[in-house]
Amino acid sequence: MRLTDQAILITGGASGLGHAVVERCIAEGALLAVLDRSAERLAELRAAFGGILTICGDVRSLADNRRAVDACLQDFGKLDCAIGNAGIWDFNTHLIDLPDDTIDEAFDEVFHINVKGYLLLAKAATPALVESGGSMVFTISNAGFYPDGGGPLYTASKHAAVGLVRQLAFELAPHVRVNGVAPGGISSDLRGPQSLGMSERTIASLNLQNSAKDNVPTGTLPTAKDYAAAYVFFASREDNVPATGSILNYDGGFGVRGLRQTRGGDDLLARMAAPKAESK
Repeated sequence: MRLTDQAILITGGASGLGHAVVERCIAEGALLAVLDRSAERLAELRAAFGGILTICGDVRSLADNRRAVDACLQDFGKLDCAIGNAGIWDFNTHLIDLPDDTIDEAFDEVFHINVKGYLLLAKAATPALVESGGSMVFTISNAGFYPDGGGPLYTASKHAAVGLVRQLAFELAPHVRVNGVAPGGISSDLRGPQSLGMSERTIASLNLQNSAKDNVPTGTLPTAKDYAAAYVFFASREDNVPATGSILNYDGGFGVRGLRQTRGGDDLLARMAAPKAESK
């Protein structure tokens, strides 16, 4: 197993994509700690995976991030990888639709969770990761590279996270590798800002699978489990030794969508089967 006895801390690991990453890392032999703000979901995680270390806290708090790192050091004796994953989505709320009276609060909420949460995890984990020669992995999004993966709040926060990965990779080299995974659409428990009244709304409610055939070049919407392998790749000490400052576009091919159509291979099988004109 590729992560045997590696101590990994993941934020936002009690649901959605984070839960799938936790499950995959455990299957690969890792020792797992999860920082999440839902005590109820953390209890469910402990029931599902005996021996997992859980810390209830807020990624916006440096003290809570440090408490999670300290718990890893106390229980595991080390920290090999810190995965920043906790995040919220703005449900494609356009600038014109952001309420005047909550735009400041909404900006702070999205950026504090999606960007500051990563920064504080890095701040808390760096000494332990320097000691172990470990790595960091952050969840980005296709919205970190392209428009319309969210509204201006989410898209800007994910572009900021791209810059954070690259700057941290520079600052922490050669001691700590820093990389990112940029998933595409996913049907999960990802929720919206409380300041916009979206804290109980999940991305799963949009039924993205229905539109995947027309909008995703691969023709399908990956599941959370489909995305999890990328985190194992970056967390591994064997599979990606040269990688730092890298962000994997892991989104079903959004970067290769054509101007006239999503993909060019819909008629490929028919064309291959058609009789070929003889050349003269």
